[in-house]
Amino acid sequence: TQRQIAAVSAKNHTHSVHNEKSQYRMAYSIDDIMTAPPITYPLTLPMCAPISDGGAATVLCTESGLKRLGLDRSRAIEVKASVIQTGSNRSSDDLAQHTTTLASKRAYERAGLGPKDMDVAEVHDATAMGEIIQSENLGFFEFGDAGPAAERGDTTIGGRIPINPSGGLESKGHPIGATGLGQIYELTAQLRGESGARQVDGARHAIAENGGGLYGIEEAVASIIILGK
Repeated sequence: TQRQIAAVSAKNHTHSVHNEKSQYRMAYSIDDIMTAPPITYPLTLPMCAPISDGGAATVLCTESGLKRLGLDRSRAIEVKASVIQTGSNRSSDDLAQHTTTLASKRAYERAGLGPKDMDVAEVHDATAMGEIIQSENLGFFEFGDAGPAAERGDTTIGGRIPINPSGGLESKGHPIGATGLGQIYELTAQLRGESGARQVDGARHAIAENGGGLYGIEEAVASIIILGK
């Protein structure tokens, strides 16, 4: 429902208040979001990500690289799985073949983990509806259950599976080419326990979902990265 989509957006904007790197740092209520200027039903302006200026970088290396570069091993975060999946010409009702579903299954297998092992997630929410869809594709909820879960608060910090503690693309911002690494930056900080007021307590495993392009009815490519400490 529109209210469930608004619940996702309100949650992300609330998370963003505590992110000093966010483009927007203003909390909105569900009613604020539902009565905001419409884009196209059921979406209103705060439910949609801005196009942002920004950049992100990471150091990716082996164990020996840590020593060679003189980096602190205690702060290193392990890449447990990294999977790229291209879209397919599937039917709209074949949800099990969604590119994100297939990519996440492969990533979980490579990491030796499952959805229930994830402590925090960053997903591509160009619109709040995208977070609902992708959280189901990642296996956090059964198909059709992510909307009610958002209303219950399951995806907020302190909930069952915190999603987009950064504020997501809707509020943190969407710098296009830097968006994916921006997710990795957020999850790395979470796993290091360095996220301040938006910290997910005890986070040990994290997942990032990103995608782009269009092939038929879904993303042309999906990326899943699982991190651990």
